[in-house]
Amino acid sequence: MIKNLCTVIILFFISNFALLAQDEHLKSTRESIHKSIGDNFIWLYPDTVAYPTEEKSYRWNYEQGLMLYAFWQLYQVTNEEEYFDYIKKNIDYYIEDNGNIKTYRLDQYNIDNVAPGRVLLLLYQKTNDERYKLAADNLMKQLESQPRTKSGGLWHKKIYPYQMWLDGLYMAQPFNAMYASLFNKKEIFDDIAKQFDLINKNLKDKNSGLYFHAWDESREQKWANPETGVSPNFWGRSIGWFMMSLVDVLDYFPESHPQYKVLLNMLVDLSESILKYRDNETLLWYQVVDAKTKQGNYIETSASSMFIYVMAKGYNKGYLNKKYSAAAQESYDQLLEKYVRTDCCGNMFLTNVCSVAGLGGNPYRDGSFEYYISEPIRENDFKGYGPFLLSAIELAKIKE
Repeated sequence: MIKNLCTVIILFFISNFALLAQDEHLKSTRESIHKSIGDNFIWLYPDTVAYPTEEKSYRWNYEQGLMLYAFWQLYQVTNEEEYFDYIKKNIDYYIEDNGNIKTYRLDQYNIDNVAPGRVLLLLYQKTNDERYKLAADNLMKQLESQPRTKSGGLWHKKIYPYQMWLDGLYMAQPFNAMYASLFNKKEIFDDIAKQFDLINKNLKDKNSGLYFHAWDESREQKWANPETGVSPNFWGRSIGWFMMSLVDVLDYFPESHPQYKVLLNMLVDLSESILKYRDNETLLWYQVVDAKTKQGNYIETSASSMFIYVMAKGYNKGYLNKKYSAAAQESYDQLLEKYVRTDCCGNMFLTNVCSVAGLGGNPYRDGSFEYYISEPIRENDFKGYGPFLLSAIELAKIKE
């Protein structure tokens, strides 16, 4: 009996030591994974932030802006010049001495193309190189003249008249807020608050607390509800873009502004709502958020990464309570375990990223459930990899 008791005690200590070692390994991984993710990306894309199919037709675009902003955050926490050099090299390819941005056209009024502007401002802050300021001024000119809905909302693109999309808030407003803060343009904050207010009034579903992908003020689009103008589904990544816009805009939005608490409450309320729709098994989120296990729906990793980033950053900034930091950490652990593939060379690939989704256009995208699940799924799409890196950076900042 004594022998059996000793065996039980030994097994108990071995088991607990293994769990402790696992916990320590997990903690160590969380503290260093952001560097591994960043280094992996540079190894895969050493020359420029562009997909291999686009190497001969580089263009100024929001996906590049997202990745370079993520690398700036990585540079901030590591202070390793390799990351700064990578950012500068990529941006400098486009910026001419007079501030002209190669491949960019203001007259298209594509709000997506404003998104890389934050990186221009960050480079200007660090280097005082006037080229970056001039280029940022060009993007601000677009926002100043961007067509608007009758109620004052910025059109998503010139080719999408009278439409506001959730995506557009991320593409424009963090840059807008940073520009306003840097150059003391206080009046801009009123308009930023107005854009969020219009989204909140027109796209929020009161029952679920979630937001529809887009709104057509004119009600002319086939995808638009004839009474409300909203599209019919809750697409994960569009909600992710919107949540990231909120948490990033608050970096620059003055607390003394009467709408500051409105934006903060918007973030808190949406964080609470989105957490309710997390899958119980994978602890991640579906492509069409509320449809969950409906046939054809799938766990989508760009939206999941965005939600994790917002929860982790929201906690680090004091906007969200500890429940969200815990949720972010456990969701990220599942993301790493189940949706990150490594090849024989050790290269890392984020799987299950929806490559693209939109509304209208040709062929026509009707916003149905069937449409959202029909778009191609790919690995290491930048719209997933950027938030994947940002999430790791924010999680590394959390102190147990």
